[in-house]
Amino acid sequence: MPTEYAGVRIGTEALPPPAELLRAFRDGQNRNKHSVLAAARELVECHEQRHQAMEAAHDPEAGNRRVAACSHLVEDIDGHRAELVGQIDSWVAGNVEHRGGASLHTETLGAVIDRLASKWIAAQHALRKTPQQRTHPVQVDGEAHLQWCRLAELTDGYRDLITDVTEHRRRLPVW
Repeated sequence: MPTEYAGVRIGTEALPPPAELLRAFRDGQNRNKHSVLAAARELVECHEQRHQAMEAAHDPEAGNRRVAACSHLVEDIDGHRAELVGQIDSWVAGNVEHRGGASLHTETLGAVIDRLASKWIAAQHALRKTPQQRTHPVQVDGEAHLQWCRLAELTDGYRDLITDVTEHRRRLPVW
């Protein structure tokens, strides 16, 4: 069944470029510039809270009540993440025109940005290891390198995706 999309052609500035997305992840200064960037920043905050809750739940000293509270918190956070992904996908449905013959991407833009936000947090935490955990104070360990390489790969994929969407070679699913 064909899906109707927005009737205006988008320019490259309509979908946030990777640099703006990563800037929004880092400092949130772009909150009011673009609704996608505002949702992206909130996704980063959700992933940070989720990471902290998971660490608290896996603490050897955590009792059953603490684990249960963390589990409920993670469920709430994941529900909010789903809402934010939906907001991004709604923006896509209302603002991005797709050519009928373009190949369909496997994930919504909201899902792609959620994965990027998750990897951003993983990369940030890998860098925050204390110097005592490293063999050399300025050395970046293998885990940090791996997480940042994965973030770079996802960022490159995002860049390719928005370029393909803008040039009507690919279309985003709209639910």
